[in-house]
Amino acid sequence: MAEIKQEIDAYNRMRADLETRLMGKWVIIHDGELVATHESFDAAAEEAVKKFGRGPYLIRKVGVPQVSLPASVMYRTRYA
Repeated sequence: MAEIKQEIDAYNRMRADLETRLMGKWVIIHDGELVATHESFDAAAEEAVKKFGRGPYLIRKVGVPQVSLPASVMYRTRYA
């Protein structure tokens, strides 16, 4: 979780500029840098997975408040 916190912190540092230039776009943040912007989450996720595999990276829609999900929603249970 420490790695994703770094990406969240980087997004928060960029927030004002992103909201001025890219409101409503989906952005990918990796290694503290803005990597790409997209019109849809699906396009952003596809690029992020191709470039960075399992991450860590942050995909966020600019201008939308952060949503916290319970662990039961974030992680799928795998059955044997």
